[in-house]
Amino acid sequence: MKSVNAKFPSPNEMEKDFNEFLSKKYGGSVRVGSIFPAPQSEDLTEEGDAATPEKHEIKFDMKPEELEAYLNKYVIKQEEAKEVLATKICTHFQRIKLSSTQELVGNIKNNIILIGSTGVGKTYLIKLIAAKIGVPFVKGDATKFSETGYVGGDVEQLVRDLVHEADGNIELAQHGIIYIDEIDKIAAGNSAVGPDVSRTGVQRNLLKLMEETDVDLKVPHDLASQLEAAMKFQKTGKVERKIINTKNILFIVSGVFNGLEDIIMKRLNQQKIGFSSQVQSKPEHKEKYLKQLKSEDLLEYGFESEFIGRLPIVAVLDTLEAEDLYKIFTNRNCSVIVSKKRDFKAYDIDLKFEDKALWEIAKRAYQEKTGARGLVSAIERVLLKFEKKLPSTDIKRMVVSAEVVADPIGELEKLLANPDDKRIQLAYQQLLEDEKKILRDNVSEYEQEFNKQHGDQIKFSAQVVELIVDKAIAKDAKVEKICEEVYQVQRSIRQTEDKFSKLYELRIRFDDEATDWIVKRVFERGDKVDEICEQVFNSYQQGLKLIKDKAEEFIISRQGIENPESYLNQVIKEYFGQQPNSPSTGE
Repeated sequence: MKSVNAKFPSPNEMEKDFNEFLSKKYGGSVRVGSIFPAPQSEDLTEEGDAATPEKHEIKFDMKPEELEAYLNKYVIKQEEAKEVLATKICTHFQRIKLSSTQELVGNIKNNIILIGSTGVGKTYLIKLIAAKIGVPFVKGDATKFSETGYVGGDVEQLVRDLVHEADGNIELAQHGIIYIDEIDKIAAGNSAVGPDVSRTGVQRNLLKLMEETDVDLKVPHDLASQLEAAMKFQKTGKVERKIINTKNILFIVSGVFNGLEDIIMKRLNQQKIGFSSQVQSKPEHKEKYLKQLKSEDLLEYGFESEFIGRLPIVAVLDTLEAEDLYKIFTNRNCSVIVSKKRDFKAYDIDLKFEDKALWEIAKRAYQEKTGARGLVSAIERVLLKFEKKLPSTDIKRMVVSAEVVADPIGELEKLLANPDDKRIQLAYQQLLEDEKKILRDNVSEYEQEFNKQHGDQIKFSAQVVELIVDKAIAKDAKVEKICEEVYQVQRSIRQTEDKFSKLYELRIRFDDEATDWIVKRVFERGDKVDEICEQVFNSYQQGLKLIKDKAEEFIISRQGIENPESYLNQVIKEYFGQQPNSPSTGE
């Protein structure tokens, strides 16, 4: 592995490497002349901090309980892991903010080890957190670093990938998350085939990244990078080096760690003789011992002490039971159900699931012993033939019942023979109403959470709530996302009101019904708020000049949008004293 401080190759050296590459690929007869003319400038300098990117200010202000509450919306079970991740990741980013204002001594990063069987949600948890926080996320498998022996750029490539995920923003990438799965496979004591030295070599090279080091974004053995650098060198006469520092990059590693529980049991003097294998095979016993993990157990497993020292936080994830898989299915954010509904929606077929059907599919998925990963294959086995056949028919609604799960082929034949079966239609309508009720509750929850977090007081009318619910069902979209869209439309309406209020020197407002009408127009027809409001206000130009001398505020109703001339005449009559009890009558 070359040091990041190594001298950048000269044009002649690049030309030599390029010709060697061509010779190997096309034969010794293929060569090129000088492709790197000397730069015009004689001032050849090396810039360690060339092209410094724009600073990315960390505005993280989330509290551990807030992040944990967010994870609870999406992740079933795993209470300990959610608590550990929410707490330590929040602390990590809060400490970055603190270090930006004062120098900290003795900083220890909250790098984390996740231990859990396949399909318990390790990757899903980290992806959710990275997306919520808004930092780049990269995942790699530790096995790729040890299958063919260690290659200098492999581990560092994860760091470079963060820059790619951050769209080239190096400062943002320096606050990203790198997640390395199957970390247990690089434990020296866990080696079944191959030399242990390659695995300990990977551990040692990860040490530098997990603590703090500079990684050169130009890969020394990458011909494309060399050519790009040479072209810049020709133009500027300077060797530009871009580096990324790993000081604030959070590293999270995970693995199944088969056999680790045996080491812990031995330490606790609880290793049973004779029938111990039967005890160890039960997940609940494995997790019981894993939760008593100590650093010495990982050392015996095959990790070096310095490597373990860089990963001070450990979280053990629970194995998922059939009931947990069912809860995943019934979670409104379940990506498996949403994805399957969209598969059918692509053919304009609306798919609904009965609870009994989801329970039966969950039980089948549990038998596969692959955790949540088994949910996809279990649901595909039930619906594949429906997904193949129904697009060729006029059927636009389907209900997945327990009978469909038990006998997919038989139920498909029944559906094709009687697509207008009243029993199915009634079941569909009931499921639709149940779904709408849940979504209405979700809207109410969003209002409360939004007002609590932002100190605002938004309140959606019944008409707007139904609009949100219908849109969520039609597009299989998250209620929170649509609520946010509606809020932004309402905010745009307020901003446009303020704009025209200043223009006419008169407080102008739409009433609730008018606001709802604009929101509906935006979502149903795709009109823009400013265009709608501009058209409305243009209808009142002359009238507003008269009204501002008689009133401080002008309220526009829905009638005022739909029939501005009639509404304006009515308002002017009222403002100019034609009311029954006006002062001009002498009463």
